[in-house]
This record gives sequence, C-alpha cells and structure tokens, in this order.
Amino acid sequence: VQLQACGGGLVQPGGSLRLSCAASGGIFSINAMGWYRQAPGKQRELVAVITSGTSTNYADSVKGRLTISRDNAKKMVYLQMNSLKPEDTAVYYCNVRGLATSWREYNNWGQGTLVTVSS
Repeated sequence: VQLQACGGGLVQPGGSLRLSCAASGGIFSINAMGWYRQAPGKQRELVAVITSGTSTNYADSVKGRLTISRDNAKKMVYLQMNSLKPEDTAVYYCNVRGLATSWREYNNWGQGTLVTVSS
C-alpha cells in the first residue's frame, strides 16, 4: 500500500491550504485515515483522524481551524487548513490503516509535505 501526499507550501498567517493524500496498491479496506505533523526539533504529533464511520478527532490546537475529510471511492484523505498560524509550520504526514488484499493489516505513512506559515 502506497500513500502519496501533496498540497503543502508557503502561506501567510491567516491563510489556507488543502492537503491531499491518495492511497493505492493492494487495498482491501481502509479503516482510519489521519494526518500527523512534525515540527523542527519536536516529536511527530496527531493532527486529526477520521474513522471508517467518519467519526473525527482533532488535536486541541487545531480544533475549529483544520478539517479532515475522506473520499472512500477515491481512497483519499484531505486536510483543509484555515486560519493558519506560524506554529502550524511542520512537515505533515498522512497515515492510513486497514486490511490489504494479502489479508494482512497495514499501517502506512505518506512521504510528508512541508507546510510553512510565515509572513
């Protein structure tokens, strides 16, 4: 199972970005899909996760500003980021968990996309 993330870039404080992540290859089912981020010198942290039942969970620091969504038919997960702050600057990673066609569970990561919030 491969994940391809895109959508990062440089944005001014208060601006918006939309991250996308596409899953492909040997997927039987997808359970949770999520976004994590890692800022320089810090540990990777959960940003948001969405289950197969579309329940969502967000880090307190992003509630009300970032929105996670998924398109099961396209095997994609999105992160709409509004009202961005400099402290949102990080490399963002998508994560997808589920069952592969090999009947093995997978827990895979995308390659990371850099989001820089700066004036």
